[in-house]
Amino acid sequence: MAEFTLTLAEATDKAKELRAQLNQYSHEYYVADKPTVEDYVYDRLYKELVDIETEYPDLITSDSPTQRVGGKILQGFEKVTHEVQMYSLNDGFSKEDIYDFDERVQKLAGKQVGYCCELKIDGLAISLKYENGKFVQGATRGDGTVGENITENLKTVKSIPLELKKPISVEVRGECYMPKQSFVNLNKEREEAGQDVFANPRNAAAGSLRQLDTSMVAKRNLSTFLYTVADFGPMTAQTQFDALNELSEIGFRTNPEKKLCQTIDEVWAYIEEYHEKRIELPYEIDGIVIKANEFTIQDELGFTVKAPRWAIAYKFPPEEAQTVVEEIEWTIGRTGVVTPTAVMQPVRVAGTTVSRASLHNADFIAMKDIRLNDTVIIYKAGDIIPEVAQVLTEKRDDSSQPYQIPTHCPVCNSELVHLDEEVALRCINPKCPAQIKEGLNHFVSRNAMNIDGLGPRVLEQMYDTNLVADVADLYFLTEEQLMTLEKIKEKSANNIYKAIAASRDNSVERLIFGLGIRHVGSKAAKVLAEHFGDLWAISKATKEEVVALDSMGEIIADSLVTYFDNEEVHELMDELTKAGVNFNYKGIRTAQLEAVESPFKDKTVVLTGKLTHYNREEAKEKIENLGGKVTGSVSKKTDIVVAGEDAGSKLTKAQDLGSEVWDEQQMVTAIDNSYTKEEDE
Repeated sequence: MAEFTLTLAEATDKAKELRAQLNQYSHEYYVADKPTVEDYVYDRLYKELVDIETEYPDLITSDSPTQRVGGKILQGFEKVTHEVQMYSLNDGFSKEDIYDFDERVQKLAGKQVGYCCELKIDGLAISLKYENGKFVQGATRGDGTVGENITENLKTVKSIPLELKKPISVEVRGECYMPKQSFVNLNKEREEAGQDVFANPRNAAAGSLRQLDTSMVAKRNLSTFLYTVADFGPMTAQTQFDALNELSEIGFRTNPEKKLCQTIDEVWAYIEEYHEKRIELPYEIDGIVIKANEFTIQDELGFTVKAPRWAIAYKFPPEEAQTVVEEIEWTIGRTGVVTPTAVMQPVRVAGTTVSRASLHNADFIAMKDIRLNDTVIIYKAGDIIPEVAQVLTEKRDDSSQPYQIPTHCPVCNSELVHLDEEVALRCINPKCPAQIKEGLNHFVSRNAMNIDGLGPRVLEQMYDTNLVADVADLYFLTEEQLMTLEKIKEKSANNIYKAIAASRDNSVERLIFGLGIRHVGSKAAKVLAEHFGDLWAISKATKEEVVALDSMGEIIADSLVTYFDNEEVHELMDELTKAGVNFNYKGIRTAQLEAVESPFKDKTVVLTGKLTHYNREEAKEKIENLGGKVTGSVSKKTDIVVAGEDAGSKLTKAQDLGSEVWDEQQMVTAIDNSYTKEEDE
């Protein structure tokens, strides 16, 4: 951190200003879904606030955005008694059920009743209490009367306001859920780490909120939709529809797909509409909630012991299909995890034809007793991932035998093991060809060393013909050797050779990611490179030094230290050094960025047309390292459009909007001048 120059009084005012700014930006991003600034602007202001709070810890407030990262280790969850019971809803499963519900409501009310229809988010019900606008308690539903206090975990969920826009006391309720993409990413990480995967986003959200390490919750990217008020306080809404709008006005995230329906026919049309649209939504829904809109009607109709008489939840029929498991394939990832996949007779489910489904691990196969030639029911977890729901044992042949889990790697024949109580089987042979090939694929991939022309088939040939045994060998290949590969002619060999050579000059974060260190993704690689400056320094970093960095936890730190403790890794680094691969961070480090004079600083840039001096990825990287943000589309927020050869519609739009347009040479000159100034300083 640069030398701190603010007095306590100045820091107090600045921290207050930054908190207000950051909370507003966070609300726009996570609640309103309408960000007004780019991520790097938020990140820079956040870093400034962290620096102030580090220098003056007494200035940290409960509503500071720095308090959302978690870090507390909880001993357990206290019980919370709900002052207003959290009811569940009666379910409906057919059109007849919904029309019968309407008939009952109209009869009890004695007049025409309108309905507020909302998507039924598949998550975990939560209750949030605010006193004078401050978030003071968050709890689970539990049995409806007594739940669990998960306040600290909910503080890490960025769509939950720590302070409302009005200083009111209120208790609200809603759903905490995991977006579909977060679910896919989480399961991928868990599978690679040899851990159990979650069956669906709801289980993932529930499991996340029960973590005792709040920093783990913060990483799970949960979100919320609020849908009801338990204790209104000074809120004035008289209908459910208006209450949702009022919740939005005071700072909560509510679902925008709600609809006010005057007749049950309109309700059914809404149900049919979202039964079709559900697969397009970025979150999982399992039905539609229908509520009498007027609160006076709700009060009049009241509750049964378990549920309100004025509401019902229509549950969508499951998107399932039957098929037959013909084979189980086992594949080896670059970390050695051996993953089974069911190969099935093709079948249509949730809008696509499915013929493969992940079986995750041996325990999953045993738990569901999946066998070859079994008839199974499949569905899409989170409307995305094909999963086996159950085996139809009544259709199983009498001669069927339990599936035999392999004991040896299907590629190198090494014995498979379970490590550290992992559920996954793992091949621990470092020379396993499958792992090496996967590692090579990862090394040349776009977010790693970005070497064009080296696809899986070419790399497999290289390995099988003994041209390469590890990633360093790529840098010692000749064009003549490349031309010995099948379908690689002179021009292709020259292009691959040039692409490999060009990758030597990548900034080191690409190399770090490309090495395939467990748990170190591209973002973590950038943080490490930016902080330590070069690979040698990273290789000598202690666990304590890594954990001290923003967004770095003990899992990453342990993995990093363990990796660089390996003598073979240092031999690989020596080989990469001999090959002339860059080990230094080429971006401008955070401490230097404030002093950098660059026309890209705090600007949004769009690249269009063919670039000749840099390729698109190189230009993007250099601009972002100089404080700019590169996006893919032109809008009113675009500051600079760099137009290469044959620029098309993006250039036209930029001209229409009056955005500043540069040719490629202007961009190259600006980049060169910015880096030259930095070197001079």
